[in-house]
Amino acid sequence: MRRRQVSPARVGAILLSFLFCVTAPMVLMANQRYAAMVMDARSGEILHSENANKRLHPASLTKMMTLYVVFQAVENGEISLDKKVKISRHAASEPPSKLGLRSGQRVRLRYLIRAAAVKSANDAATALAEAIEGSEAAFARRMNRTAKAMGMNRTTFKNAHGLTEAGHLSTARDMTILGRHLFYDFPDYYNLFARKTTSAGSTQVRNTNRRFLNNYRGADGIKTGFTRAAGYNLVASANRNGERIITTVFGGRSTTTRNAQVAKLMDLGFKKAPRNVKIQKPKRLSYTTTAKASIVRSIKKSLRPKIRPVYDAGGVVIATNEYRQNILSALKQIEKSDELEEQTSEIYTNISFNDTLQPKYNIETVNYPRTISRITSSGQKDWGIDIGTYPNRFTADKILIKTALSEMTSLEGSLRKVVKNKYGFRATFLGLSAVKAEQACKRLRNRSVNCEIIEPG
Repeated sequence: MRRRQVSPARVGAILLSFLFCVTAPMVLMANQRYAAMVMDARSGEILHSENANKRLHPASLTKMMTLYVVFQAVENGEISLDKKVKISRHAASEPPSKLGLRSGQRVRLRYLIRAAAVKSANDAATALAEAIEGSEAAFARRMNRTAKAMGMNRTTFKNAHGLTEAGHLSTARDMTILGRHLFYDFPDYYNLFARKTTSAGSTQVRNTNRRFLNNYRGADGIKTGFTRAAGYNLVASANRNGERIITTVFGGRSTTTRNAQVAKLMDLGFKKAPRNVKIQKPKRLSYTTTAKASIVRSIKKSLRPKIRPVYDAGGVVIATNEYRQNILSALKQIEKSDELEEQTSEIYTNISFNDTLQPKYNIETVNYPRTISRITSSGQKDWGIDIGTYPNRFTADKILIKTALSEMTSLEGSLRKVVKNKYGFRATFLGLSAVKAEQACKRLRNRSVNCEIIEPG
């Protein structure tokens, strides 16, 4: 049998590759910009840490916070995923990586989110910031409020994209904390970070993290970052048999060395993490503590009409000032009780216009109603509307009440109900006629509120 000859050049190449894989992590760690942290995402336990509190340039890891703020704004009704955002000259002029947006162009918010999360597009990140807060500087202040509330104590954001700017700094520890919050606080959006490609409207974009996603078993996110000042950064998350590890590396000298180091630390994490751990989710941030106060007030104002009677076609009052005042009072109590949302139980209260119109409270839990409902006995009202699925019952209840206030005429007489499913808590109005359901959805969509009609059965 003839033996295959291996050329000296090929032998040398194999040896060089072996030495590179062995020494690359050591060279990377000798780098002054290097920092790392490994965390058991289930419990928050730190499994490895090196220079984790050193303030460094985060580069596009910044977009993790940009997207966190955007997700929070969407879930709280501040802006719609279908909102068409007008691209400013400032956003269009951002340097690469970019989507190639043009000044004056209008792009749906959902496509800007995808471009920022998957392609790490700087123009998309700036457009998102301006859509939420009006300016990138104001958005950066909101990012900092959110970071502080999250416990990211050594992070300061100056922009929404992560391009190098004096004072724009973070740490491996803080970015690991942020990655964990993204996973637990917005599970419906987290899948974006695992997409190898996705549609950003008129174009398909490819994931900047696809090499790691393709080559490391269980990897499903999160975000890459690179600038000359930062080096090659990565916050990565992987799941194996229910064990989830989050690893952050700052200061890689190349994509290859960075990915090799992250893989090494991931393996360390899975080896050190206990098999069975009680999941301790991070405390979810309160929207009212991170959003600008004026934004919260404007949302309340737009959803809260002046108190006045509502008349039916025959001129008969079908909703009284007293009823409206009671709903407003309940809403105010809910808004003052954000911190109690995890302690509350389900309270469904039926209110009839022939009753005293005073909400009933369960004083053994908290003194505000979770859902205020009126059951109607009129016939042919088997239709309903769905205004979205929310991460917790508290948010769904609050959105229902605010929507009821804004659409008293079309939603009067309906049953406001929250239904838990595998995606979260679905907020619905039931007991409507087909005409009323269509009218309500049309009016809500005109205000950029998602609404779907529920047909009988």
